[in-house]
Amino acid sequence: MSVLVTGGNGFVGSALVAALARLGRPVRPAMRAASGAGAVAVGAIGPATDWAAALAGVECVVHAAARVHVLQEAAADPLAAFREVNVAGTRRLAEQAAAAGVRRLVYLSSVKVHGERTAPGSPFAADDPPAPEDAYALSKWEAEQALAQVAAATGLEVVVVRPPLVYGPGVGGNLLRLLRLVERGWPLPLALVENRRSLVGLDNLIDLLITCLDHPAAAGKAFLVSDGVDLSTPELIRKMAAALGRRARLLPAPPALLRLAARLLGRAAEADRLLGSLQVDIAATRRLLGWSPPLAVEEGLRRTVRGRAGHGA
Repeated sequence: MSVLVTGGNGFVGSALVAALARLGRPVRPAMRAASGAGAVAVGAIGPATDWAAALAGVECVVHAAARVHVLQEAAADPLAAFREVNVAGTRRLAEQAAAAGVRRLVYLSSVKVHGERTAPGSPFAADDPPAPEDAYALSKWEAEQALAQVAAATGLEVVVVRPPLVYGPGVGGNLLRLLRLVERGWPLPLALVENRRSLVGLDNLIDLLITCLDHPAAAGKAFLVSDGVDLSTPELIRKMAAALGRRARLLPAPPALLRLAARLLGRAAEADRLLGSLQVDIAATRRLLGWSPPLAVEEGLRRTVRGRAGHGA
């Protein structure tokens, strides 16, 4: 019996497919257009997607495909676009999976279901009430609710995993931009920042997803995941520099002044990620699943450096 991985050519999905293959577990990557041995094409994900061929002979599904944030939003109604893929598309997959006899569906959600920030030392717990603040986060929460409804109606086992920022080989976005600034030796005015942020290395997230495929205590639960060590932005930059074999160049600047400058430049959200805190408590994940992050953040960053997108550019 195979494991179906949606988004099988994405950042998380492709790493999961490779890890399952190394373990000798039959795996079938699903993607918009099939590419590679064993892959299956499903086209665009939405309320009319036909998953029948992809689900044949499948025991478990890891649903990693989603509509995610884009820098230049083109949709006239972003919330409707997110709901089309992330809510209606997820419900459709779950209903067809249950009808096909799939035992368990592991859903890759987001910590943003809980909100965008925490007070330092007050991390989110998995049973905290949802507080999504944008269209993407709301669609992820609504998808979790849709899955719970399908599970109640069919008996399909559903497991939800809510990661914070994921880093690893091939990472893009803001973390890659920060890594390149550190690599090029740019002075960064962040030495006085005293925030706390939870991150999760790609290998640690993959390890938890694989654990959730079979662990009997996982069914019907939602789990937070991280590296188990929360970092301030200056600490992250220093660890990035060490992984690059460079010296971190951090300059002191009042965080309040940095926030003001970011607002004036229209970069308040970006500044909040650098200056604000977002922590998660993985005690319940450890306790219920007997799981601990197998990889230290330093090794995760070294792997990120070795496999970063645009290496050498």
